[in-house]
Amino acid sequence: MSALEVVSVYTAVNILMLVWLAMRVVARRFRGKISIGDGGSEDLAVAIRVHGNASEYTPPMLVGLLAMAFLNAPIWSLHALGIGFTLGRLLHAIGMSRGPLILRQLGMVLTWTAMGILSLAMLYLVFT
Repeated sequence: MSALEVVSVYTAVNILMLVWLAMRVVARRFRGKISIGDGGSEDLAVAIRVHGNASEYTPPMLVGLLAMAFLNAPIWSLHALGIGFTLGRLLHAIGMSRGPLILRQLGMVLTWTAMGILSLAMLYLVFT
């Protein structure tokens, strides 16, 4: 599998996760007949925030993975970062959606760790 194919796998999975989270928002809007804002619905407010959080973290990570592929990063490193980030995002979404708090916390640790390592690895690849 080429570097771009590896990045494409994690891009596809994370986009599907964003669509799933968006569909959860729409379902809650439909159920509560709420078109704008959260209408005072705690469930809708949580769903909006879960989707928003994923939307904030996912694009920069995927751009970073793509940059790593263009910088000829080892395939294993793309997989490690992609798996760590994707698992982190999934755990965080479950934890924020009324799951155990530990899942949310572990999800953020995995997300931030993957993003931090990715950033340092990109700088290393650029300057060496």
